[in-house]
Amino acid sequence: MSLAETASSRRATEAPAASFVLRGIVKAFGDKKVLRGLDLDVAAGQFVAVIGRSGCGKSTLLRLIAGLDAPDAGAIDFDGTVGVAPRVMFQEPRLLPWANVIANVEIGLGARRREAGARQRALDALAAVGLADRAADWPGALSGGQKQRVALARALVSRPRVLALDEPLGALDALTRIEMQSLLESAWRREGFTALLVTHDVAEAVTLADRIVLLEDGAVALDLEIALPRPRLRGSPEFGQLEETILERLLGPSRRY
Repeated sequence: MSLAETASSRRATEAPAASFVLRGIVKAFGDKKVLRGLDLDVAAGQFVAVIGRSGCGKSTLLRLIAGLDAPDAGAIDFDGTVGVAPRVMFQEPRLLPWANVIANVEIGLGARRREAGARQRALDALAAVGLADRAADWPGALSGGQKQRVALARALVSRPRVLALDEPLGALDALTRIEMQSLLESAWRREGFTALLVTHDVAEAVTLADRIVLLEDGAVALDLEIALPRPRLRGSPEFGQLEETILERLLGPSRRY
């Protein structure tokens, strides 16, 4: 059984994740063509990391998948439809400073904030990220890592089928980043969504992803399945070999150091 099939069967009783397909995606900004006929298939429940050099189109791809921008050519289909609205988690937590923590999480429910049980869903989402005791606090009283936990709770409270993550851990210190990686992986395994992570951190990609997709010249240059068991051991020879392989593909063996 493939990783995609395993992921789908493991989550069969959870909220349904969505698969999506990109065909012939083109996106340009002025005279600069960022994506050039890109094709990509992502199975329901997979965790896919997108890496590449700065300016290769990683964030552009994520914005297109999230519906924040539109391609100039090509098509994006979710489960054969266009009805899926992915949630997005950005590098900055983007919390409203005039709203307390629980109110910031409730924003993720949209119009459903007024439904019965909405407050409890928001409290449950906060508990899942370890901040149940901070519901009444203001964002200004939180650390950077705690703010990102609130942002994750806000993204998860609506039980998304697809979660797009645009370098959400990039501004955190090293230890907090590792803690957040573990929290994100736990949320993915528990909730069953399809995840698309844009990151510059190869070790982070190997830690979290089922697949790593490398972009070059506006297209997919490498699509690598990560078959390591979870949780992943950063110090293991297998982890190190995968990281080495990807770094050599990114930088070239003579330009690593």
